[in-house]
Amino acid sequence: MKLMPVVFVPHGGGPMPLLGDANHLELTRFMQSLAADLPLPEAIVVITAHWEEEVVSITHSAAPGMMYDYYGFPPESYEFSYPAPGNPSLAKYIQKLLGDKNIDARLDNQRAYDHGTFVPLMLSYPAADIPVVQLSLLSSLDPAMHIAIGKALAPLREQGVLIIGSGMSFHNMRAFFSGDPAVKGKSESFDNWLTETLCASNLTNQDREQRLCAWASAPQGRFCHPREEHLLPLHVCWGAASQGSPVAEQNFNGLLFNTAISGYLWR
Repeated sequence: MKLMPVVFVPHGGGPMPLLGDANHLELTRFMQSLAADLPLPEAIVVITAHWEEEVVSITHSAAPGMMYDYYGFPPESYEFSYPAPGNPSLAKYIQKLLGDKNIDARLDNQRAYDHGTFVPLMLSYPAADIPVVQLSLLSSLDPAMHIAIGKALAPLREQGVLIIGSGMSFHNMRAFFSGDPAVKGKSESFDNWLTETLCASNLTNQDREQRLCAWASAPQGRFCHPREEHLLPLHVCWGAASQGSPVAEQNFNGLLFNTAISGYLWR
C-alpha cells in the first residue's frame, strides 16, 4: 500500500476559523481544501497542541464528546458538534506501537475532542464519518521525545491512517495583537528557517532532526514560541514521516494577524 501522507496544520485562533473571522479567511480556505489533496483515510490520528499529559495519552472512547477549550467567544462557539466516531481498537494499537519503542502510553476513555482537533476536522472532513483518535503531547515538551513518538507512529501510514499534527508554526499571543510592525519580520525569519529545515532537499535526516531538536536557537525561535506546545505536533509529524518521506512540501503559507504562518505535507 502507498504510504498515507502526514500533515501539519496551523489551526488558527480558537474557533475563529469556524466563525468566518476575516483574519482567518486564507487559513480557513486552506483547511477546507486540504482533503481534496489527500487520499481518503481509513482513520485519522490527530496530535493536538491543546492536550498535555505526563504520559502520552490516547482517546479510547467509541464516541468522544466535545471540549470547548476557549473563552469569550459568541454562544454559537459552544454549540459546534463533530460526531466522528472514535476507534478503540486503533487506540490500543497505537499504545502498542509506542510501548514497542519503550514509550509509556495510556488510554483515556473520558477525553473529548478539543478545538485543536475539531476545528481543522470540521473544515477538512465535515461529514464526520471517518474515525478519529486524538493524542496528547508530553508535558515535558521535550522535542526529541516528540520526534520519537512520531517515529513509533510511522507504521500507521501503511494502514491508511492519516496523521495530522494540529498546532501553529507561530504562536506568540502577545505578538499577534501587539500592532508592532517588527513582528512580521521576526515571524518570517523563523518561518523561513522552519521551511528550510523541513523542505530543503540537501539536508539529511540527521540534519533535520538536530535542527528540530535545537529549534529554540533558530532565528527568532523563542520569540515565535515563548512556549512550544503549538510547535511540537510538527515534531511528531516529522518523526512519523522521516523514514518514508522526510522532505516536506510547504502546502500553506500565509499571514495571520500580520504574522507568517505555514503548513506542511509529507507524501
